[in-house]
Amino acid sequence: MSENKSGKPLFYDPSERRIRSFVTRAGRVSVAQGRALEELGPRFLVPYDKAPLDLAVTFGRQAPTILEIGFGMGETSAKISALMPEKNFIGVEVHTPGVGSYLKLIGEGNLDNVRIIQHDAVEVLTNMIAPDSLAGVHVFFPDPWHKARHNKRRLIQSPLVQLISTRLAPGGYLHCATDWEEYAIQMLEVLGAEPALKNSTDAAEGYAPRPDYRPVTKFENRGLRLGHGVWDLVFIKQG
Repeated sequence: MSENKSGKPLFYDPSERRIRSFVTRAGRVSVAQGRALEELGPRFLVPYDKAPLDLAVTFGRQAPTILEIGFGMGETSAKISALMPEKNFIGVEVHTPGVGSYLKLIGEGNLDNVRIIQHDAVEVLTNMIAPDSLAGVHVFFPDPWHKARHNKRRLIQSPLVQLISTRLAPGGYLHCATDWEEYAIQMLEVLGAEPALKNSTDAAEGYAPRPDYRPVTKFENRGLRLGHGVWDLVFIKQG
C-alpha cells in the first residue's frame, strides 16, 4: 500500500471501505457501443491488474504517456489523442457506455495511441502505474458533488493529488478543469498545498488559460454563452 510522508496509508487498501468519487450506473449500451466493445475491446482494453503496467509493451513503443481520469463518453479524449499522435494516452473510466463510446471513436479515428482501463482510477494509479512514469494527468469536469454533505466524494482531494504527484515524472503536469466555481476554489487550494507541484501560472487568481490541446465541448460552449465560468488548473511536478 502506498504511504504518505507521515507513514500513514495514502489510501485504504482496495479490500477496505473507501469513499468513492463515483456511483456505478448500469447505463444503456447502444448497438454501436456494444459492437465497439466486442470488436475493439480486445485490442484497446487493458485488464485491471495489481501489478505495474509495462507502458512500452502496452503501446508497442516508448512515448510520453498521459493518463485521463473519467473520460465520460470520450469525445474530448479522442480529439486530444488525435491531436497528439506522438503521445500515448490511457483513459480510465468505470461506466460501460462511455467505454463503448470511446472505443467507437477510437475506431473511427484510427487512433492507435490510446488504451482504456475500465476500473477505479485510484486503484489503477496505486497498483498499475509506476512512480515517475507519466508525462501528464487529465481530470476534466469531474462530478462536483455540489451538495455540502456530498463534498467528501469529490475526486480532487489531497490524498489523490499526492498519489498523482508520485506517478508524474519530473516536469510532468496535472491538468484539472471544472465549470463549478466552488469546486475550482477547492481544487486550487488542494493542488497548491501539494509540495511536489507548482502552479504553471503566475496569474493572481491562480487559474491557467485553457491550453490549446483541450477542446471546448458543446456543453462548455453552451455554458459560456449563458455566462457560466470554466476554470483550468495546470500544476507541474517539480524535479
